[in-house]
Amino acid sequence: MAYAMNQLMEAMIENGASDLHIHVGRSPCLRVNGDVVAIDGPEITAAEAKALVLSVVPPARLPDLDRNGGCDFAFAFSARTRLRVNAFRSHAGYGMVLRLLPSAMFTLEQLRLPPVVKDMLKRARGLILVTGPTGSGKSTTLASMINWINENEQGHIITIEDPIEYTHQHKNCMVTQREVGADLPSFAEGVRSALRQDPDVILIGEMRDLETIEAAVTAAETGHLVLATLHTSGAARTIDRIIDAFPITAREQIRAQLSTSLTAVISQCLLHTTNEKRVAAFEIMLRTDAIAAKIREGKTYQLLSDIETGGVRGMRSLDGDLLSLFFQGIVSEEEIFNYCLNPEAMRERMKLAPSNP
Repeated sequence: MAYAMNQLMEAMIENGASDLHIHVGRSPCLRVNGDVVAIDGPEITAAEAKALVLSVVPPARLPDLDRNGGCDFAFAFSARTRLRVNAFRSHAGYGMVLRLLPSAMFTLEQLRLPPVVKDMLKRARGLILVTGPTGSGKSTTLASMINWINENEQGHIITIEDPIEYTHQHKNCMVTQREVGADLPSFAEGVRSALRQDPDVILIGEMRDLETIEAAVTAAETGHLVLATLHTSGAARTIDRIIDAFPITAREQIRAQLSTSLTAVISQCLLHTTNEKRVAAFEIMLRTDAIAAKIREGKTYQLLSDIETGGVRGMRSLDGDLLSLFFQGIVSEEEIFNYCLNPEAMRERMKLAPSNP
């Protein structure tokens, strides 16, 4: 039995899978509701795996696969289906993982983001960071933000991504989407060139290096709204990660720049719900004078206290948001303890649940 790529992707969609795994020595596997399930059939041989991988890798990405042992890209399977792919080589041969991207944008309300996020997106300048581990839904959150701007504001949006995951049509805004590796050599060059294209909003798919971080902060300081991601968890770690990327002699300056240019840090994780779906929990830190002072003075360890007392401004702590999901019966106690930052405090707060007076 030979596996056909089209049939495997159709099986993925029909079974409501989030991911399709192609590995040598196993039959194709689907991730359904968080569990990996093998498709009935024979093990994939090394030759079959290579053929499947090469059938979908764009010619422009083949040099990356050959030279670096892996590449990322996205492609459309049908008019309403788009997939993100990581293709790679391992000791057994070629393999890949395909992630099904949602066909429709979520609204900010559907993602459980507070109204204050819309206020951020109306601003003409500033840096908004969306952070979290791989697979936490950062791309979905950013796509929804860009879509809200596109529908409610006017101007020019430029996205710099690797790869382009969600495609945006021109609505109230003009949208230019550029892909690193295909349209640009790097994120940093993408930001520099974007500044020459009369942008109002710049989306940076990932701040991977010092050069990109510098370009992003400069763009935010010079009158642009910049949205970017980092693979960090929590506002304090995000600020520390940015500052630590700079030489010691430049850290005082970047603290000062961040204290004025940073608008918000939105950190998220993705949980399983009690009805076998997924929901995001958020930590939201908004810039205030007190938070700006702590960033400038290097007191990031005190930021959580400001977040926890900033609810009236629209801030959320991660543990507070997790507790809200638990009280609503959306997620289980076990799932909460997989992600909470302070288990002991969480146990005490859970005793105050309405069902446990």
